[in-house]
Amino acid sequence: MKKFFETVVEKILMVSGTITSLTIILIIVFLFSQATGLFNSSVVEENHSLVVNSQNRVQTLTPMQIKDIFDQEITSWIEVGGEDEDIIVFRFSDITSYVSEEELGDEFQFIPQVMSKIINENPAIIAFLPDQYLPNPTDGTRVMDCGDITLGDFFGGEEWFPTAQPAPLFGVLPLILGTLWVSLAAILFALPFGLAGAIFLSELASSRVRSLLKPIIELLAGIPSVVYGFFGLVVIVPLLQDWFNLAVGETALAGAIILAIMALPTIITVAEDAIRSVPRTIREASLALGASKFQTIVKVVIPYAVSGIMAAVVLGIGRAIGETMAVLMVTGNAAVIPTTLLEPVRTIPATIAAELGEAPTGGVHYEALFMLGVILFVITLVISITVEIIASKRPKQIM
Repeated sequence: MKKFFETVVEKILMVSGTITSLTIILIIVFLFSQATGLFNSSVVEENHSLVVNSQNRVQTLTPMQIKDIFDQEITSWIEVGGEDEDIIVFRFSDITSYVSEEELGDEFQFIPQVMSKIINENPAIIAFLPDQYLPNPTDGTRVMDCGDITLGDFFGGEEWFPTAQPAPLFGVLPLILGTLWVSLAAILFALPFGLAGAIFLSELASSRVRSLLKPIIELLAGIPSVVYGFFGLVVIVPLLQDWFNLAVGETALAGAIILAIMALPTIITVAEDAIRSVPRTIREASLALGASKFQTIVKVVIPYAVSGIMAAVVLGIGRAIGETMAVLMVTGNAAVIPTTLLEPVRTIPATIAAELGEAPTGGVHYEALFMLGVILFVITLVISITVEIIASKRPKQIM
């Protein structure tokens, strides 16, 4: 009977592990499948096109050039390789400035012919039109082929503006740098304090102090992130604004401090458990050889528990990189490339949380947000592997 029970438990555990593994694999496959469609999407907004005169020498434009043209930062075709003519920007809503409503027809059936006329009369025009109203290409017009979104546009772009018209900008570089900037600063703040707290609780604190502090630290891990965000917004942000004489206190530094506070309970708890798991005999052997308490901790206990400490670091980094609400509230949410910790930034998780609800399902913006999730997954994976490699090169036990 006992053997049968053990066999049943073993099978249940095997099935549970298999299901969990398959679920994780399916989530990863779904994430990648939703994201990769981004690079098959046109640079120009979906179901719209850019139309120019067929005599225009400019064959294609980059997303940034399109944005600058429609923002009137580029005003002459010569700046993008064309003739020395002033660019005439035309949006579909401008059509009544050129013709009367009667000329468009009762059901707008004459718009293609009207657009052909407008473009031929204004050779320097660039028109942003819905595909259903495109003029006949034999009437002296040409649809500009701007190509699809490329890896260079996405990973090398310096501007994230997914709602820009006529060409959304999906430059992810500011988001990646903002995420790394805030997360790495948070770990640099949290790791020394977390390790010191773990050593104090496991090696130096009395049982009474440990029994008092340990539940309090573990309780901090259960506080909702939005509460930390409110704390940062009310306390930390004004302090940083006053101390550094800033125009706004919502900066990368505020986000790093909040994330450091949030990561501390995880780092302290996991590292303290790892340090306490070091056999007592090893400590006693070190002390018997004449080592001091401090030398035993630094030279013996910590090297022995390094794997558990590295696990604490990985969990702390994961908490920092994946945090959403608190960071969204205190970092300023500005998608710009940071140069110091005293500037507003936007992180990848905050961007996904803020924009996913507004992105049309299956659209380019939707796919771009899934690609951000892929990047976040890869960053976490790389950090985990790096920490494991570092841990494997250090002694795990003392002989």
